[in-house]
Amino acid sequence: MQLMSHPAILTPAHAYALWASSYPAYAHNPVMQAEERAMLQLMPAELKNHAVLDAGCGSGRYMVHALQRYAVRVRGVDLSPEMVDRAESELHTYRAGAKIELSQGSLTSLPIPDAWADLAICGLVVGHLENLEQPLAELHRVTRPGGVVLCSDVHPIGHALGWVRDFKAGGQRYAVQHTQHLYGHWHATCAALGLQIEQVLEPMLDPADIPVDARFDRMALQVPVALVFQLRRMR
Repeated sequence: MQLMSHPAILTPAHAYALWASSYPAYAHNPVMQAEERAMLQLMPAELKNHAVLDAGCGSGRYMVHALQRYAVRVRGVDLSPEMVDRAESELHTYRAGAKIELSQGSLTSLPIPDAWADLAICGLVVGHLENLEQPLAELHRVTRPGGVVLCSDVHPIGHALGWVRDFKAGGQRYAVQHTQHLYGHWHATCAALGLQIEQVLEPMLDPADIPVDARFDRMALQVPVALVFQLRRMR
């Protein structure tokens, strides 16, 4: 996430098709590291009897965390077939003892049965969609009553400061399409859907995560970089 000269802005499908081959299955920049620390703080330490969905799984980083916490049923869905292939290659070592499924699909129409997940995870994805209600409605649908949704997004303050979700591919710099969703939007949408907001975290960057030669907006050290929600399906 940088504030620099504006790169070409790509749709998520186009961007992740270019990015997938070099996209690792771990938090690989300071914003992702801050977001992940908050998400893992809210994730149960023991997932042995949980069915876990990673919606917008990318290269599978939260699937890896779920498997490390002993989940035996894990499903990942991503819009990008290239990212699904990337996740497949990253997760092959976890096949023993766990049922892992990966499929291509949209966050607005998840190929998952109703009430399948005990825990649904959606990390840094909803900002790629202009409408917040559609993805949250789908996360509500696929989570069992009483189940938990952990959902994160880039903090809306970043949009106000001119940050972009950028990456490099083929020697060129690009940015991924992103829409800010304010806390008020989350509150209203969750209330309408029957998702109770149980916890909200606003993680800050850890200066130790920032490379010495990094070029970035120094204001990022003074403001939260992500919104992280623990939601519970109430009806």
